[in-house]
Amino acid sequence: MTDTIDGYAEAIAAVIRAEGDPRADDELFRFAAALEANDELRTALADPYVPAARRQQIVEDLLGAKASPVTLGAVSLVVGAGRGRDLPAIARRVGEIRARAAGHELAEVRTAVPLTDEERRRLAEALAGAVGHEVDLRVIVDPSVVGGIVTTIGDTVIDGSVRTRLTQVRSRLS
Repeated sequence: MTDTIDGYAEAIAAVIRAEGDPRADDELFRFAAALEANDELRTALADPYVPAARRQQIVEDLLGAKASPVTLGAVSLVVGAGRGRDLPAIARRVGEIRARAAGHELAEVRTAVPLTDEERRRLAEALAGAVGHEVDLRVIVDPSVVGGIVTTIGDTVIDGSVRTRLTQVRSRLS
């Protein structure tokens, strides 16, 4: 499975690089995050009994003029090939490949509310200081975090969420 995900990710990263489309990486990530958050969409795009053309039409309807042609083509390719369920992993891997090519590390940040540009800049600086090189942030707004942030860089998870702190307090009180 990992070889398949890596293969798709490497091919998509190569197309993004060749086309020089700076939006595609972020758009792919955002679409994959939306897919993870929406059970109905995930089911529709991953259902092997839904014809490939129908799955691709759903992608076209959702992304259409909103996304770059590279993003639309990449998502359509993955979904049409019956790998819709793998799209979040493929998007993550594309981000890692692209970050590594730039000499950066990919940092996935989950927060309850959108971050301002200044908050993003300060967070990127703090994380860069912690890991020793620049980071590319991918921010996911996730209300279940409640407050604070959860950051994943490679295999390292930094959980500064209110949800986790509340869970810790409950367990200590039990």
